Amino acid sequence: MRSLRYILVVMVSVCGLASCVDVEEYPDTVVGNTEALWRIMDERYCFFREKKELYGVDWDEVHTLYSYQAEHAPRLSQTQLLEFLGGMLGTLRDGHVNLSTSFDYSRDWSWKEKFPANFSDSIQRIYLGTDYKIACGMSYRILDDNTGYVYVPTFEHELGDGNIDQILYYLAPCNRLIIDVRNNGGGLLTEARRLASRFCSEPTLVGYMCHKTGKGHDDFSEREEQWIEPSAGVRWNKQVYVLTNRSVYSAANEFVKYMKCMPQVTVVGDNTGGGSGMPFSSELPNGWSVRFSACPMYDADGNSSEDGVSPDIAVDISPEDYTKGIDTIIETARKTK
Repeated sequence: MRSLRYILVVMVSVCGLASCVDVEEYPDTVVGNTEALWRIMDERYCFFREKKELYGVDWDEVHTLYSYQAEHAPRLSQTQLLEFLGGMLGTLRDGHVNLSTSFDYSRDWSWKEKFPANFSDSIQRIYLGTDYKIACGMSYRILDDNTGYVYVPTFEHELGDGNIDQILYYLAPCNRLIIDVRNNGGGLLTEARRLASRFCSEPTLVGYMCHKTGKGHDDFSEREEQWIEPSAGVRWNKQVYVLTNRSVYSAANEFVKYMKCMPQVTVVGDNTGGGSGMPFSSELPNGWSVRFSACPMYDADGNSSEDGVSPDIAVDISPEDYTKGIDTIIETARKTK
């Protein structure tokens, strides 16, 4: 049995905190909080290379701009300060990067909000009908062409091996299986792995991860392999279609990455939203918590999945199908051989 050597942590899409890191003392002023925030990110954030390649982000230039504005800023309210510091973090376009206060939190949703939704609750209800079943938040049923359909809206809660067994037993007569993770914003990596383990028949290399080891932007440990071991429970060896959109993030993004390594799996829909860095946290002089990506993860080919995982079959819900109550992405999966 290969060692997983894998950190089991919570990866969440919008808020929540993980391990903390220390930072030198700064005064609780606009300038002090700005300098502290910039320094924490400069020394601990893990995706500067990717953000420069994708968006042209130069963190030193960001410092020059925001430190100047902080020094010349008038007295800021707490809300204004959050907006100002959140703007600095927003240059990174990372949904795992935010400030958390007692009254609000900053967030960047650019990974999903500028793209087609490619999901409709009302249309999904047509496919589920009224006799669908639910196990630990997962909705499932057999469609009229003997396709099994499972909707997994989140990995925030334990799915339970018994629940997954129950679903796969029920859907066993089906010719194929659709696993719909659209709009799944993440949650527990353990649960993403638990579900993915039902679709491999042998230990499968699904990616790599490493850790920040120093203050330099490129100070990382050697990459460690990520393996999925076959589950001891019910496993599915027939064709599987995983449905995705831009709102698939964090642990759900990892799930899609895992599933692309399984030979019987085809990913259908839009690019996922990304979020492949494990979040850590620290604290500003004013007591606000800052969360940031600190441990990067990569796919089985060694490529960063921070900007998302691409589908095998790219398709959007067409306006014509939408008006007819048809989910183009589901139908594409049903028709693909």
